[in-house]
Amino acid sequence: MPNHENAYIEAAKIRDYVLSSSHQVGRFKAAVFKVLGYSQDEWERLAEDIRLYHLNMDAEPAGDTRYGRKYSIVGEIKGPNGKTMLFKSLWIVLAGDDVPRFITIYPVGGDR
Repeated sequence: MPNHENAYIEAAKIRDYVLSSSHQVGRFKAAVFKVLGYSQDEWERLAEDIRLYHLNMDAEPAGDTRYGRKYSIVGEIKGPNGKTMLFKSLWIVLAGDDVPRFITIYPVGGDR
């Protein structure tokens, strides 16, 4: 993925969506991340681990939209409690920009 070292992860997407036990959709993701030891209060840890584990991997083009080009990355994330799980993260590089932006992340396999 171009310029992956400068990827932008919006705090609200992690804190108020992916790790939110009250978000209509995110609560299901939050339950999975809780198994790995992540919490909404320490959302920065998940953002750091996404950078550590996913942004160093090869990204696959995931299609073009009117907003820009999407990419996907599939790889393991090792949680604070030492458990690992396979996740797919989605990113977009907006048209006219060169910085990948985090869209979402979800599990694609069982824990290990």
